[in-house]
Amino acid sequence: MVAAIETDELADDYLHRAAVRREVVAMHFRPGGWADVVCECQKVVELALKALLRACGIDPPRSQDVSPALFDNKEALPADAQVHVQRLAAVSRHLRRDLELAFYGAEDLVPSSFYLREDAEQALQDADFVLATVTGALKR
Repeated sequence: MVAAIETDELADDYLHRAAVRREVVAMHFRPGGWADVVCECQKVVELALKALLRACGIDPPRSQDVSPALFDNKEALPADAQVHVQRLAAVSRHLRRDLELAFYGAEDLVPSSFYLREDAEQALQDADFVLATVTGALKR
């Protein structure tokens, strides 16, 4: 049985901020800031998924990857989100893994040289999927 969704101000704020960040991604995309697109898409996904968890009465973890919380609380999620929980969690894990490299780089990895347009396009598709799924699930 799926619990009733009770949105609160914080969940609403998370979702609003995720949508605003999604609009900002376009500014990084135009000049070819592929690494920055990956970073911002991770924040879109993190905020949207935390909004989903909060709206379902689940205190989201204070970490950037919320995939364990999605799996642990799958039954509490709206049906529209439950059917996509595998992909939602995979996107969360994947973008969290890339976040630090895309932002900071490493001695042997310069983010602006390493990340390609294809990486940015995939991150954007993933962020759009998560944002649309969460928004749709919370509107029902």
